[in-house]
Amino acid sequence: MLFSELYGGYFHAVAAVLKEAVAGTLTDQRMTEIIRGKAFAESVLTIPANLKNSTWPLLCKDNTTPLLNVPTMPLTTLQKRWMKALLLDPRIALFEPRAEGLEAVPPLFYPDTFVYFDQYNDGDPYEDAEYIDHFHTTLRALREHRKLKVWFRGHTGVRHSAECFPYRMEYSEKDDKFRLLTVGNRRCGVINMARLDSCELLEPYDPDLLHLPRRKTEALVLLLRDERNALERALLHFSHFEKETVRLEDRQYRITLRYEREDETELLIRVLSFGPMVQVISPDRFIALIRERLNRQESCEL
Repeated sequence: MLFSELYGGYFHAVAAVLKEAVAGTLTDQRMTEIIRGKAFAESVLTIPANLKNSTWPLLCKDNTTPLLNVPTMPLTTLQKRWMKALLLDPRIALFEPRAEGLEAVPPLFYPDTFVYFDQYNDGDPYEDAEYIDHFHTTLRALREHRKLKVWFRGHTGVRHSAECFPYRMEYSEKDDKFRLLTVGNRRCGVINMARLDSCELLEPYDPDLLHLPRRKTEALVLLLRDERNALERALLHFSHFEKETVRLEDRQYRITLRYEREDETELLIRVLSFGPMVQVISPDRFIALIRERLNRQESCEL
């Protein structure tokens, strides 16, 4: 609630709408285009309505505005404290973000403020010097499109070496680990960053010539009843999944999520956290997993 409506995507989308309204060029179609481009896909359900019905008294019904000047968005103290808190996260520190201007700003919270109960405890060693060095090398390879020579330990502990083309870095919230995705050698594929023993930059490559593997995705269809802010929580929980949200009737929505099989366990846990507010429609395999998990929990309680 600190940023979602005042300082985040909603704020930037509304500011862009009002900029066109001040210029006298705003239409309903243009408003929809701006919101889809700057906010979430579901925002077209709420932002125009709030602007037109005077819930947010910034826009008139004829798409003009009482504002005389284009809105500006200077950083607030709250935003600066939030940014300072994020910079204390050792995962974010791996990307070496700039912190100029925040030296005297106290953080809004510290990394040990939160306790994660749905995450494995053997996450990557983010503050280990060797791990940081490997991370920076692979990050440079990704940014500069360069090949890598890697030495790493497989899941059985056997040491391998290979030359590969890195094309993406992934982070698993459930595992609390980074993974490097590569092509060019069957032994590589997906490499856990913590298993890298050494890596060396090689010559550049043309990313347009890479033949990337097609990752299989599945569609999960949910019926959601919007009680106790269930819709807002769902959009936050599933924000990193490709999704489509359709309003069926008052307070009922159909959400379609695209997910990869390796993320299934994490997604299952998130869906179960909504309890009776969410009903899974398909696929049948996911429904079977939910029944299995619930039966296992019931057996443990007995």
